Amino acid sequence: MRTRRIFFNRLAVDAQIGILDHERGATQPVHVDAEIDLAAADIPRHDGIAEVLDYRRLREAIVDECTRTHVNLIETLCDRLAARLLAQFAEVSHVRLRVSKPQAFADCSAVGVEISLGREDAQA
Repeated sequence: MRTRRIFFNRLAVDAQIGILDHERGATQPVHVDAEIDLAAADIPRHDGIAEVLDYRRLREAIVDECTRTHVNLIETLCDRLAARLLAQFAEVSHVRLRVSKPQAFADCSAVGVEISLGREDAQA
């Protein structure tokens, strides 16, 4: 079976995330790396956007979910993102997401969480 993967590298979003006092009521950057596998990956016959999943729609969903409300845990945000992408886009068969906070620690470039979830896992 032919598959297609859409990916985002270091999509930067200002999110309300964290459990510390200084993180509440403020935004901080998070980076989202996403690999989104599509089940039906037909070859576009007419080179038109209507023949493929428009990655602008995926980006909008990711940004919206990251900025929707304050989230305490990066794990929660990762789970919500994966669930939303699978629920909103029927073409998506599997997602691998990595969400990181680049300003969490001064002695590393980022800290984060990665999740890998397939449609069959989400329905279980």
